[in-house]
Order: sequence, then structure tokens, then C-alpha cells
Amino acid sequence: MAAPSRSKKTESGRASPAASEVKPDLKQPSHETQKFGEIVKMPNGLSEKVCKDSVALLNQCLADTITLRDMYKKHHWQVVGPTFNQLHLMYDQHFEAQVLLVDILAERIQLLGGIALAMAADIAETTKIERPPRGREPAAVQIRRLAEAHELIIIAARKAAKAVDESGDDGSNDVFVSNVLRTNELQVWFLTEHLVAASPVTA
Repeated sequence: MAAPSRSKKTESGRASPAASEVKPDLKQPSHETQKFGEIVKMPNGLSEKVCKDSVALLNQCLADTITLRDMYKKHHWQVVGPTFNQLHLMYDQHFEAQVLLVDILAERIQLLGGIALAMAADIAETTKIERPPRGREPAAVQIRRLAEAHELIIIAARKAAKAVDESGDDGSNDVFVSNVLRTNELQVWFLTEHLVAASPVTA
């Protein structure tokens, strides 16, 4: 029978840990500590029902925001034409703003005691934004798709803001109004100005 591993003495005279004590244990059993849809009650002055309802609205907005964020990066890579530089830069600026929104939404969900959607497959199953083709499209079509996605988020955010306001969840109301609505309204304005009659951007 093998003798148990013992600590060895270092030059300083202190005992060094046995190899088994510092070796990473990668055989961790798979299990969920909190199921999706469950709420961990937090000391935030809101009922579990209010938190659950807010989390559902926030997760829908999160799924749509992640989709819009990724659509911006797709178009950033694929845009071509006489306004390439302008759109290439604008798409990336809007992408970065959507990245910030994703973090704000996800953190709000977590602090309400919920679980934020994160994986691509879950986002694809949840988003209400139409999936664009894998291939390249004209710049005008890219802008149209982005504008439609923005409007979907804007309409849903207004409804969600009203719902969480009526339930007393002021923090989520602020996220929907101050962050989601204002960012999307500004970005859709910047986008659609590229589609005026005098613009060289056409399909």
C-alpha cells in the first residue's frame, strides 16, 4: 500500500504543500446551482414576483441587444461601397455602445436575483430580431436591417419600462429608459440619415 504524500521542507524550513494539494481537480461534477427562471431573493425591497417579471423583460431585451450587437459587427466586417469608411467606423462605434448595454442589462438581471442569458444558442432561440443571411448584403440593406432591429427594441423597451414602473421596480425602469431607449433612439437616427434621397447608399 502506497504511503500517503507528505509535505517536504523548503530551504526556509517551512513545509511545502504536497503535489496533491496544489494540483487542479478538473473532475468537478456537473450541476446547476440555480436553474434558469428561478429567482434568488435579494434584500432589495422588491417581491420575488416583481423581480421574476422584471428579469423576464430584461432577458428578452438582453437577447435582442446581443443580436443587434453582433449584427453591427457582421456589417462592420462586410460593408463595401463609396461610404465604406464612414459606415465601417459608425458600425463599430454603435457595436461598442451595444456592448455596454449588454453588460448593464445582464448585471441588472443578476442583481435582481435572476440568471442572465449568455450563450449564442440561447440568444438565437429567444431573440425576436430576424436573422440576416450569412452572406454580404448592400449597405442600404444592412442599414435597413439595423433600423428595424432598433425599432423592435425601442417599442419593447417602452412597454417594458411602463410595466416595471407600475410594479415599483424603479431601477429596471431607469435601465430601460436611460440606457436602452436613449442609446437605440440615437443610433437609429444616425443610421437612417444615411438613407435620405441625397445619399449614395442604395441597394
